[in-house]
Amino acid sequence: MQIRLTEYAHGGGCGCKIAPGTLSQVLGESAAGGMFPELLVGYDHADDAAVYRLNDSQALVATTDFFTPVVDDPFDFGRIAATNAISDIYAMGASPLMALAVVGMPVNKLSVEVIQQILSGGEAVCREAGIPIAGGHSIDSPEPIYGLVALGLVHPERLKRNSEARAGDELVLGKPLGVGILSAVLKDGRLEPAEYAEMIDITTRLNRPGAQLSTMADVHAITDVTGFGLLGHVLEICRGSKVAARIAFDELPFVESALRHAQSGSVTGASARNWASYGAGAQLPEGFADWKRNLLTDPQTSGGLLVCCAPDATQSVIEVFRQGGFETATRIGRLVAGDPLVEVV
Repeated sequence: MQIRLTEYAHGGGCGCKIAPGTLSQVLGESAAGGMFPELLVGYDHADDAAVYRLNDSQALVATTDFFTPVVDDPFDFGRIAATNAISDIYAMGASPLMALAVVGMPVNKLSVEVIQQILSGGEAVCREAGIPIAGGHSIDSPEPIYGLVALGLVHPERLKRNSEARAGDELVLGKPLGVGILSAVLKDGRLEPAEYAEMIDITTRLNRPGAQLSTMADVHAITDVTGFGLLGHVLEICRGSKVAARIAFDELPFVESALRHAQSGSVTGASARNWASYGAGAQLPEGFADWKRNLLTDPQTSGGLLVCCAPDATQSVIEVFRQGGFETATRIGRLVAGDPLVEVV
């Protein structure tokens, strides 16, 4: 009998994140990192990874990311989880160095062979990224959980925080949106083989352009669009950088099949949680359809890089993406002066 990994999980991929509003409350009383001057990036502005200065030319970038299955195939699950974790390194403008595996498995429900396939998927992506999985930690857990602790290096002057975007910057998105919708359709058993193949292609494509983009002086900030949806991650940039954003919905790149499924009513539970947390920071046009709003808050697993750059650099940024195989990379809006707000037009 073919195993369905998604049956063992209450949520899937980045959609199983704690709701952003709840997470903000949980972290609100935590100690700040101000007593450590070499800590260049903590969690003050919801950046993608922590960064610690080692010397004048090197800073260590560290992140951890893991989740429950977003697909049923064990090997693909491992690939997606590893790609998603390494993306946080690229989103800081860094190059990955090594990884540690984070493994939680219901060992009384999944065979050793299935668990090995999950780990093999993660190892395959790390080989593609040119890094080893040098160790890790495992537990017996009620749901399958897999991911990585990823480490990377960046020159401190090339570090891309999401709090350094500027009014006037244009926004460029590297991958199409809609992966959360596809994962919901998959769990319902309605995803076509061609749609699944496209979903795997998107979610296992390493965001390598981030390291090259960090060398461009006119690139001011980078993040990746994951569990909080496009709206949430743009708003985090706005709040960190003290600017507003204007996004053109019709210019957003979507997976064509996800667009159709969204229009037919498919949606993830995490989309509503994201709207509850970030909706107050959005201004939508009058009569804006619910399915469009759902796409704005759709949780992206292993989503694309979102780049804030000077207008003169926009075409160069898009060219870097396209040279790296990201053919749908496109300008989606711009940042403007004003209180943190995402206006959708």
